[in-house]
Amino acid sequence: MQSVTVELEGASTMELVNAISTIATELASREAPESPAACLELTETLVAACDMQESVLAGFIGRVDAAAEQARWGYPSTQAWLRSRLGMRDSRAKERLTLARQRHRLPQVAERLASGELSHGYATTVADSVSRLDDTDCTEAETILLGFVDQGFSAGKVAAFGRRIRDLIAERDNTEDAPDEDTKRGYDKSWITTTRSLDGGRYVKGWLNPEDAAIWDGTLAPLAKPAGPDDRRDLAERTAAALSSVLSGGHKATKVTVICDLDTLTGGNTPARLTDGTPIPAAQARRIALSAGVSPLLLGRGNTPLYLGHRERFASAAQRQVLETLYPSCAVRGCEVPGTLCEVDHVHGWALGNSPTDIDQLALTCGWHNRFKHSRPDQIQITKDQDGRYVYRLLPPADARDTSRAGPPGSTDPPDASALDWAA
Repeated sequence: MQSVTVELEGASTMELVNAISTIATELASREAPESPAACLELTETLVAACDMQESVLAGFIGRVDAAAEQARWGYPSTQAWLRSRLGMRDSRAKERLTLARQRHRLPQVAERLASGELSHGYATTVADSVSRLDDTDCTEAETILLGFVDQGFSAGKVAAFGRRIRDLIAERDNTEDAPDEDTKRGYDKSWITTTRSLDGGRYVKGWLNPEDAAIWDGTLAPLAKPAGPDDRRDLAERTAAALSSVLSGGHKATKVTVICDLDTLTGGNTPARLTDGTPIPAAQARRIALSAGVSPLLLGRGNTPLYLGHRERFASAAQRQVLETLYPSCAVRGCEVPGTLCEVDHVHGWALGNSPTDIDQLALTCGWHNRFKHSRPDQIQITKDQDGRYVYRLLPPADARDTSRAGPPGSTDPPDASALDWAA
């Protein structure tokens, strides 16, 4: 059993965090008391303490997010860092990030959360409710929603009030009858407005009439489907990724791709497969390869120009189809962007003449990691797995490698191996 002695007033933040970690480790190793009444009381006390720690955590995350520190470590967003590095569910990562970003606009919430007077659940509910409000409405919304909390409404009920907070503010200010600008536009014509945020991003808002909505659905819906059971992005994130891919011209969709050898199409018995690995009997593959909207992908035998050498800068459509079968997601370990929305990357850098446009010298990476790889090559470690696919592993920044002691949470790797699996 370890002992912990900390002089609270003189201890550094690091010393306090280490003390909490030591206590949590000891507490986790103990069995729950036999008394259910004692367990109930202990649960309430522990949750209250955890809620106050969430206040501290929001401050840490907010500082990382404001400085974009996670980008130095190879993560395209703070949410991706929380999800991949710390193993948070997507919903929990969003919840914590929203509180971290809205905390400075919610002084009452921040003070009450830090003092233990407000639960983390209520705090995140208010933060989420005001995230799309301007500063004036945010101040009013904070007061209104905390009023509902003080009246004893549940967090779920406060969230429901939060979803209609603009209406509540309008009712209080007697402006609910004034039509907003969106209503004045009508519904015959499509429109989109964008507003640039302070960090360079954009808020997008708009309306599509039925004709344009049909085009939207037909183009983006197939690309916005989950990449597989491990794709933890919500629909909004997948739709944004699909839209970005279409706007950049990075994806040309085909309805179905059947992968097979030339021998299969000419009467052989070797099974074919779909891009998700589903096996297709040879006879059935020959039938569906003749269907409209089905693209037969021939592997080898010279029927598809897979090796273009240095004469061509960009991969061919056929090569991209091959890569999409090899890479269900970005080659960077831990990145969940589907391969269909990724860019073709010359593994060893085409601009330097080190990597021809050959299929065995290419991989798929998301746009963010593609740029990261070529701007910070010393933070990418490249290997090949047993199936011949390239695996990119993120390494800590050079100035942090000597002090980066641990690999993934729970890792038992020795120090010299932890860096290789740092982003696992």
